[in-house]
Amino acid sequence: MIVIGGSASTNLAKDLASKLNAEYVQATTKTFPDGETYARIEREALRGEVVIVQNSYPNDKLIELLLLQDAAIGLGAEKVTCVIPYFGYARQDERFNRGEPLSAKVMVDHIQMNADKVVLVDIHSPEIMEWFKKAKVYDVHAAPCVGDYFKEYGVDLVLAPDEGALRRAGWTAERLGVDWDYLVKTRLSGTHVHMTPKNIDAKDRKVLIVDDIISTGGTIVAATEELKRLGARSVMAACTHGLFVGNALDNLKKYVDKLACANTLESEVSQISVAPEVAKAILQ
Repeated sequence: MIVIGGSASTNLAKDLASKLNAEYVQATTKTFPDGETYARIEREALRGEVVIVQNSYPNDKLIELLLLQDAAIGLGAEKVTCVIPYFGYARQDERFNRGEPLSAKVMVDHIQMNADKVVLVDIHSPEIMEWFKKAKVYDVHAAPCVGDYFKEYGVDLVLAPDEGALRRAGWTAERLGVDWDYLVKTRLSGTHVHMTPKNIDAKDRKVLIVDDIISTGGTIVAATEELKRLGARSVMAACTHGLFVGNALDNLKKYVDKLACANTLESEVSQISVAPEVAKAILQ
């Protein structure tokens, strides 16, 4: 087995190769002056199973992924497994307005053309997996890795930002052996929202808020302020995919006591490796 790392999530790719006891090859990629993408796997030949680790976000990474798939097949790979840590366009999984494309399905259709297996990580809409007809697909959960990472921080309450994310909070809390709950939002005015745990008092607790994606960070900031007002000893935050749009990362660090995310998207806080869980899916 050979692991090919694209230009995205290279730390995860290297860690995964180590977990699989596989050879690691870093793909050569560049952008031409006209904006087109160049990709090359610098090997004489490939055989057996090749694992390509590459995000399909942003757009240039998607093109790179498609090119690396074809390059692997061209070198003789007998089986291509694509690990897509962050799946772009996953939030456009419906035609919300007339005339819109079903963007997530378009991505699925193109990716599975040259893939035997696809491994995703905390896909935003699990329904997307139903569109994979040609390739086997697995959705890996980062929660066990998040739980293991935070064991040394004394967390005694895990919170989801809303009821829809409660299962993720539960999986993380079970790994830590602590309580879990979700936050309820009550709008007090046009500008102020009151956020409190549904069932469990946060007073004197070391709280960990977990979510799948942190984009602007607004919800985490608001929840942190409210939880500290309610007497929480500390508030930490974790997510699988740290998008951190604009100055979100700098802003979050002003409020939370600890911030960490998985290494699906690389940043200074992508300190949680999901390689152990991805490796399990590849070996199935």
